[in-house]
Amino acid sequence: MAKHSSYCRGFQQCSNRYDKAKPFDEIPGPKGLPYIGTMLKYRKGPFGKYNIDRYQESVVDLYQRYGKICKETIAGRTIVHLFDPDYIRTVFQTEGKTPHVAPLMETTQLYRKQRGFSPGLGNTNGEEWYKLRSAVQQMMMRPKAVTVYLPFVTEVADDFIKRLKEIRDKSGHVKNLRNEISKWNMVSAAMTVFEERLHCLSSGPDSEVQKMIDANSDMFTLSAKMKFQLPLYKMFETPTWKKLCMAEECVYKISERYLNEAISRISNLARNNELEEGQYNFLTYLLGRPELDNRDVTIISLSLFGDGLSTTSPTLASNIYCLGRFQDAQEKVYQEIQRVVPPGSQITAEMINKMSYLKAFVKEAFRFFPIGLDVARIPQQNLTIGGYQVPAGTRVELNNFVMFNDPQYFDEPEEFKAERWLRDGSAQNIHPYILTPFGHGPRMCAGRRFAEQEMYVVIIKLLQNFRLEWTHSDLGQKYQILMVPNAPIDVTLHNRT
Repeated sequence: MAKHSSYCRGFQQCSNRYDKAKPFDEIPGPKGLPYIGTMLKYRKGPFGKYNIDRYQESVVDLYQRYGKICKETIAGRTIVHLFDPDYIRTVFQTEGKTPHVAPLMETTQLYRKQRGFSPGLGNTNGEEWYKLRSAVQQMMMRPKAVTVYLPFVTEVADDFIKRLKEIRDKSGHVKNLRNEISKWNMVSAAMTVFEERLHCLSSGPDSEVQKMIDANSDMFTLSAKMKFQLPLYKMFETPTWKKLCMAEECVYKISERYLNEAISRISNLARNNELEEGQYNFLTYLLGRPELDNRDVTIISLSLFGDGLSTTSPTLASNIYCLGRFQDAQEKVYQEIQRVVPPGSQITAEMINKMSYLKAFVKEAFRFFPIGLDVARIPQQNLTIGGYQVPAGTRVELNNFVMFNDPQYFDEPEEFKAERWLRDGSAQNIHPYILTPFGHGPRMCAGRRFAEQEMYVVIIKLLQNFRLEWTHSDLGQKYQILMVPNAPIDVTLHNRT
């Protein structure tokens, strides 16, 4: 009874604060036309102000003009932007065990619904999301479960280094390195999910894997374009929607074939009593979960296989740029590798755990080049944020991209300082909710630990073999739903020996 009374008092206090807060309509922000809102500012023409590829500039502009909370309407959707970690804390602390998240791409959500596919972790909410997350949590979110795949990851990283040595020109440059990184990601993901060795590092432009890489890029480019258009595609098939569906279909069909072949191999081995313990670890785990149907197993597997093209690949590309651009930091990472990994030895999880500077470097590179502008939440209860009423059901975007470059949260944010992430007493006191939406909150990305392990291993292998050098102007980012480098990753690879 006491616990129930305490809860009721807390709920009443929150209700009182909400009633006394300023109305939602008074949240500052740009004015626009009815329903259309500010959409025309993102289109070519006399009213155009922002380039979609540089959408991040408009978000920074909102912060500078309106402060830590503002709202904007684009094509019928009103968004509340939050630029303060304490405001983000408010959102997260009221979510409970089943947070509600707006899908990263509504286009993918709609495509899967139309085709009768499982929506997947990123497109479900409430109890359905909790069921899926609970089913994959042990396999995908525990460090020990991830380290099982370390030998696979290392093998693919070695092949990637060999490939770079073969294709770089006499001056040490690799043509279209970003595409090579994408192929590495596909091979590494296939080994993890399907335990299948894809021989695509040397594949040509007409290969199946290359078609999937190109289709994945098209999905994000087209989805970004459609975000700033009237959602007519929800009512009838527009030309852009047809192109996007073709890209989605390409990715799905190729991935599904790899999955079906892997399941067939598992069935044959099991039928002949030849399936060894630990073999096909990921798929046998999913197939053995009674709460997952075949649609769930399919979409979870295909997501882990393909999602790295839009997350891990551009993140590694930006890390490679930072290694080449910031020579002092590269040398510190290299010296740590030399201390921890004996020449010729296999990389172990224990070795990676000892590399504090490597991990700090990756975090700082992530601050410089975040993979996303924000993460969207849909609170299920009325909230008071920044003194304003934010009604339940409002789309709220947690804009860490802006905070990563704000001097009040990061000392000298324009400087690359991996040391700020080290726990040696000299590190800056970073607000714990600065990074939360990007992998550390209650809806942590399911594949994050796999991606981090892949990143660490590849960086170790790169620096064991090459000294990286960047001789061009500074790299930037462009918006394609997620953030990607805005120029080729043209580093020079100098031999270490």
